Amino acid sequence: MPYVNIKITDEGVTQADKKALIAGTTKLLQEVLNKDPKSTFVVIDEVNTDNWGVGYETVTERRKR
Repeated sequence: MPYVNIKITDEGVTQADKKALIAGTTKLLQEVLNKDPKSTFVVIDEVNTDNWGVGYETVTERRKR
């Protein structure tokens, strides 16, 4: 029973994008590891850019530069 957690910033990700991520991840696990799609869980966490840091600054600050 695979569990995959995808963390992305909450900038312009559409429902179609999320569906594609879920389908693509599930397909990859099936093809590479022969995992059953019916028991493969994919969770997408959208993180606000104020809550995601790189180096010494938030992603929000980096995007402003």
